[in-house]
Amino acid sequence: MTDIDAAADLVWKAWTSGDRMETLPEHARPRDLAEGMAAQLRLAEHAGASYGWKLAATSAAGQAHIGVDGPLPGLLFDRFRHQPGDRLPSADLHMRVAEAEFAFRMAADVPAGAPAADVLAAVGGLHLAVEVPDSRFTRFETVGAAQLAADCACASRFVLGPAVPDWRGLDLSTWGTALWINGAEAARGSGGNVLGDPYAALLRLAAELPAYGRTLRAGEVITTGTTTTPVPIGPGDEVRADFGELGEVSFSFAA
Repeated sequence: MTDIDAAADLVWKAWTSGDRMETLPEHARPRDLAEGMAAQLRLAEHAGASYGWKLAATSAAGQAHIGVDGPLPGLLFDRFRHQPGDRLPSADLHMRVAEAEFAFRMAADVPAGAPAADVLAAVGGLHLAVEVPDSRFTRFETVGAAQLAADCACASRFVLGPAVPDWRGLDLSTWGTALWINGAEAARGSGGNVLGDPYAALLRLAAELPAYGRTLRAGEVITTGTTTTPVPIGPGDEVRADFGELGEVSFSFAA
């Protein structure tokens, strides 16, 4: 049996020390996604309160890059949450990328097995956001889905931007986005890069979480995955995610 407690302990030690692992040791290495998610949920005993979920690998290119066949859920922890205008720490950056994302805020609980219409009706708001993912593995792209799940699907820092007024009825699948670094455009994309539509990512998460003993809850924030190719960032950089008429999210990294 995989030592789930040891897996969570080792991931958290790497997270807080800044050290990176090649892989989890055999006794603590999850054998499948269920064990990886069990380790992730145990990780919350170290990291503290969470306020929602991220989805990693919501594009075919992202899945190919990390060697998985579908998106992976990861908890978002309060201690790594930021606001627009914040200056984020940079000393612990490993992946060194930023991602412009659409995030939903849930207004009601979603029971297991809820139909798609009920999931969508439970959404209370749409936010603009930027994720700064990171991994506790040196070669995160080679360790596989189970260990990535234990690693919280590369969750790290997250900047939750403004709520979008009059968001219902927007076609997010075609909505353009862009990321700017230090005043220069670095990438352009759209909501269509997120499983074809950010709403599809939300529905997938709602359908999959019950397998791990969790469901979407009122008040949670669900960020649905990057709308552009991940953009390289580093210490001292200024980041601006442009969502056109919907607004923008700007912040910087400490030098």
